[in-house]
Order: sequence, then C-alpha cells, then structure tokens
Amino acid sequence: MFTGIVEGVGIVADIERSTEFARLTISAPSTLTGIALGDSISVNGACLTVVEITDRYFRTEVSQETLTRTNLGLLKPTDAVNLERAIRLGDRLGGHLVTGHVDGQGSVAEMVRAAGSLVMTISVSPEIYSQLVEKGSVAVEGVSLTVNEVRGNQFVVNIVPYTAENTTLARKRIGDRVNIEVDIIGKYVKRFLGKGEGIDAQFLVEHGFL
Repeated sequence: MFTGIVEGVGIVADIERSTEFARLTISAPSTLTGIALGDSISVNGACLTVVEITDRYFRTEVSQETLTRTNLGLLKPTDAVNLERAIRLGDRLGGHLVTGHVDGQGSVAEMVRAAGSLVMTISVSPEIYSQLVEKGSVAVEGVSLTVNEVRGNQFVVNIVPYTAENTTLARKRIGDRVNIEVDIIGKYVKRFLGKGEGIDAQFLVEHGFL
C-alpha cells in the first residue's frame, strides 16, 4: 500500500525484455534509503518487487499483465520514473490510499499553466471515467491528486509547483500515456451499487449497525 506522495525520481538504467516479463533496472535517488530485497516499491504508480540491489541501482521484474496494463513497457533507458516505498503501519497518510494496482492508462490531452500551477487534462476509457468523482482522489503516475473536474471522457487535475518540481508530471507532453489508479473507495462503491443493492434500515440491521 502507498500514499501517492512520491519520494523521489529515479532514472531507468536498463530494461531487458523477454516473452514472459521484463527486468527493469533503476538508478534510485538519495532520498530513497533502506531499500531491501523483497520490498514493494511503486514505479510510476505500479507496485513492483525489488529482486536485486547494488550500490547504485535496484532491479525489479515486471509481469506481462503489468506491461500490458501500464506504460512501463514503453520505458527506455534515461527515462525518469516516480518512486515511492510502501508505507509502514503507523506512517502518516499524506495523500490517499493507493494500492499500486494500476487500472489502466490515460492520455495527456492538455497542459496549461495557470496561477503558477500546471493544469493537466487527461483522457481515459469509459471504465475509468465512470469511477472518477469531482473533488475525489486519483493517482496519476503514482502521484496522489485531486480531481478538479470531470467532463466527457476527460478529467482535470491541478499540479502545484512542488509536485511539478519533484515528480515527472511536468515533463509530460500532449499524447503521453500515464498510469491511472482510481480511488479504492470509489471502486468498492461502484461494485456495491452494481449489485443493485442499497443502504436502508434493513441493510443496517442485517450488518449490525442497528
């Protein structure tokens, strides 16, 4: 589990591809200390496992499912990636609960600077769009953001200067693919409503609330 508060930007040193998975080698910034074998780490919002560590790099393996669902398969050497270590029990939750299970990719439709911030508009699939809530939370490339507006098949987020400077979001260009994870609470609400169930007095009695 993660918070969407990026701890540092790493650089892809190498990516080896096979028919079954890819092996991703990343140069980690000094802000990421204490990485150990077997640790979970968010790379552009995707939860990966550390399988090897050297003095300058750490290595992860990316499954075919993750390569298909995320933009990690598009990475190449020298690309920058957002990194966050998994939270520990008792850590402060600065962003929102992020699982690291990317729902799909969006496409950057517009980048506009306004009042010192960067306003990004992202086009997404109907499945992702249906789970977005205005003023709710969303993770874009592993960064916890607030949904400012939802319209058509797009949503809008505001990237404050600190986030722009300390993540990869300000480097994005029109048409770039970005990893999207919707708020986990929204997922459960949608699943619940999809069953045709509702919350009434009988439901509350059956589940011990009354």
